[in-house]
Amino acid sequence: MAAVLCTLGFVMICPVLLILINSFNTAEDWLVDPRRWGFDHWVAAFSKPDLLVTLWNSIMLWGLTALISFPVGVAIAWVLARTKIPWSRQLEFLFWVAYMVPSLPVTIAWINMLDPQIGFVNVLLMDWFSLEEGPFNIFSVGGIVWASLMGNGIVLKVMLLTPAFRNMDAAMEEAARASGASNLRTALKVTLPLMISPMVLVFALQLLRVFQSFETELLLGEPFGFYVYSTKIYELVRTELPNYGEAAALASLTMLVIAFIIPLQRWIIQRRRYTTLTGNFKPGLIDLGKWNHILFVAVATLIFVLSVMPVIVLFLGSFMSRMGYFELGFTLSHWKLVLGNPVFMLALETTLIIAVTAAIGSPLLFSVIAYILVRTRLPGRAILDWVIWGSGAIPGILAGLGLLWLFLGTPGLSILYGSIWALILVVILQGNTTGVNILKGVFVQVGPDMEEAARASGAGWIRTYFRVWLPLLMPTLTLLAVLNFVSAAGVTSSIILLASRETITLSLLALRMTTELADQREAASIVSIFIVLLTVGLAIPLRSLSLRLGVRHDVAGTSVSDDKAPKKAQPRPAPAE
Repeated sequence: MAAVLCTLGFVMICPVLLILINSFNTAEDWLVDPRRWGFDHWVAAFSKPDLLVTLWNSIMLWGLTALISFPVGVAIAWVLARTKIPWSRQLEFLFWVAYMVPSLPVTIAWINMLDPQIGFVNVLLMDWFSLEEGPFNIFSVGGIVWASLMGNGIVLKVMLLTPAFRNMDAAMEEAARASGASNLRTALKVTLPLMISPMVLVFALQLLRVFQSFETELLLGEPFGFYVYSTKIYELVRTELPNYGEAAALASLTMLVIAFIIPLQRWIIQRRRYTTLTGNFKPGLIDLGKWNHILFVAVATLIFVLSVMPVIVLFLGSFMSRMGYFELGFTLSHWKLVLGNPVFMLALETTLIIAVTAAIGSPLLFSVIAYILVRTRLPGRAILDWVIWGSGAIPGILAGLGLLWLFLGTPGLSILYGSIWALILVVILQGNTTGVNILKGVFVQVGPDMEEAARASGAGWIRTYFRVWLPLLMPTLTLLAVLNFVSAAGVTSSIILLASRETITLSLLALRMTTELADQREAASIVSIFIVLLTVGLAIPLRSLSLRLGVRHDVAGTSVSDDKAPKKAQPRPAPAE
């Protein structure tokens, strides 16, 4: 435990501490000027007149998004995992595909569809119904909530909760129905209470993002003067002379959120048992009759709006002379610009190396950490839990700045600066808060009897882990592999200060095309299309692997084949009275 705490504390917590410590450094330029200590940045940051307004805007948007996305995500996860809805596995995979489209291109796609003047949908409605202006306006509070829901608001919750719902013994639901409970009452009184642990973890991860997401809010809020807490921090660090001190002081509020999350989720997990998967596991799904097909149509329609529509818009926009203007015609010039760029192949190679390494290494590392937190009694587990949550306190470019200081200020690590190894380390560790807590929820669900049986049969810890735990965890590990691949392929803020010209990634190239090359949104969309294709290419074989392992409700396993099973002794008939 000491080795784990020292290693993870150094690479995860030291960057956060460096940021917080230097928030008291009043030097004008942190990287050049000598250090001068004081509270100037804190006083200036929390004296801003619009601070309370941006705080309220952030909480309001998060609340509206969570109020809609959480119950919808829970309901869809229950439908996919616990009912006999047709093509449930395929629908679940389509949610993965929806997640693979980066949030920035999704937001751009919805701007192109719901812009009040040139949006595709508004233009069609104005032509059909002779309207003077479009009925929808993406540049509004409702538009920001809609874009957030259509981004990762609903998709991520479905992805995280569906494996947890699938790891539930059908005998518990059958007992409720045998007692006269309806399917709805069974879900409310049995299924959802047993799913409290994973739902709390997903909700806590959602709460952690209340001050962190900014891409959608930045693109849709600035046109009508609507700012949130994250965009205020972003403004401080994107100026010609970045004000990292005030940005770090404002970002410290995330620590308060974490200080609330950790005791809450530990209390909920430890106050009762949530075991739903044991050696006596019984597979089975609920038949909803005609509602199976109705729910299938509803979920499939939502999937079309979430994933297919944005991808179609991105694809069409990449061939437009100017995205959104059909009257200007179509062209291949944007594709020639991207494919003819010598940096593109370098970025593609770097992205593949980083993303594949993150997809393989991160789930295995996170599973071991989650096992230590849930299945062992080692001292220091609470400290380790704080390390995992605390590493997600400082978002985006500030976390990258902390890692930059760590590499440059630590003897022996300066050689990593600008190398691909530094980027690999960053992308592996950046998803630890999400990955570890998702796996914690799975470990809480699994009973100890299967591991104890393996130990009693003479298997050591390593053999037990690979022969018992990894097959049980495989659907979740596959999910995390895809999540980390997508995150690594699309990450920008945490690596932008660590990458060099030789280690540029596709996401950084797309950002450069958007900001430096005359606002080439079309070219950036093409790069995003390649990111989606790469991710889908990885997800399909991983999905096939996960379907062969893990919990299955469509087959019934037996420990011994029928022809080799010992014959039971025939019971002797009872004597006649």
